Amino acid sequence: MASRGIPLDTAAIMSTVLEGILYGFSVLMFIGTIWVLTYKRCMRDINRLIAVVSILLLILSTAHMVVDIIRLEDGLVKYRDTFPNGPAAFFADVSQETYVVKNAIYILHTLLGDGVVIYRCYAVWKSRRVIILPSMLWCCCAFTGFSAVYSVSQATSNAGNIFTKATGQSFFALTLSTNLISSGLLAYRIWTVERNVSTLRTSNRTLMPILRVLVDAAILYSVVLFPTLVCFVCSNNGQYVMLDMLMPIISIAFYMVLIRVAISTNTRSYLSAVHGGVTNETVTEDSRQHPMEPLQVHISQFMQSDGTLKQDRGNEDLPSTYKVESMEGSSCGV
Repeated sequence: MASRGIPLDTAAIMSTVLEGILYGFSVLMFIGTIWVLTYKRCMRDINRLIAVVSILLLILSTAHMVVDIIRLEDGLVKYRDTFPNGPAAFFADVSQETYVVKNAIYILHTLLGDGVVIYRCYAVWKSRRVIILPSMLWCCCAFTGFSAVYSVSQATSNAGNIFTKATGQSFFALTLSTNLISSGLLAYRIWTVERNVSTLRTSNRTLMPILRVLVDAAILYSVVLFPTLVCFVCSNNGQYVMLDMLMPIISIAFYMVLIRVAISTNTRSYLSAVHGGVTNETVTEDSRQHPMEPLQVHISQFMQSDGTLKQDRGNEDLPSTYKVESMEGSSCGV
């Protein structure tokens, strides 16, 4: 499959630089994610599954970044004068170990990211039937990706791209479909719950911020993946740049959901506390401006002794809250 577009050595430099910039953002967001998961929480309260996935995403992104740097150094420095036809031919050689490893890492990273979206969909719907289609797409994506990696690991230097035209289109289309379907089901579920409880809600809390975060994450991933698919179909070398950018973007989309949901939750809690404090202060201030005065109660007391009836009238100042006690041999009426 003849390639078009920018030279492969130029594409390698561009992809590594852009991936490095995005990788820096993903590391910062990973730190924020760990802070959100662990701040003021005991070990038993930490979501271990999300923490493990966050760490795995960082490890895979870091490994991919390291392999890209090694590959760039090999092509432009180490084998620049010894490899036949120069650096461009080196980066076109799919039999290079670094090429196979970086694409295997990419496939693992993609499957992990798509698996997280499917898990979120299941956690919200609480139904296995809902995730049957996304799970089938995920399995097909895994089979296609690892088959391509195995094939290229057995390939020679002139074998061409890691994907044939059919497997490449299938892999990118499957992962795009898996992400869009899972995110769509997740967003639809949250929207229906929000619509059903909106008429019964007694507070200002809403699920719409969470819905917007999930939609933003799906759009971010799709905006990068769709041009990658287009570049592959057109046999354009820009696909290598887009593929390397996808690695940190998958992590960023995952971290973004956790951080923005946590920020939204903390903001609502802060506003509730502030408004509650203002209300309590207002009530206290009103009570100071209008203190409760003693309540004057007229009590008529009747006592019967030795067959004669006596009446005793008196005025007593009683507080607004008092306790009336009954005594044997007497009666009190208010």
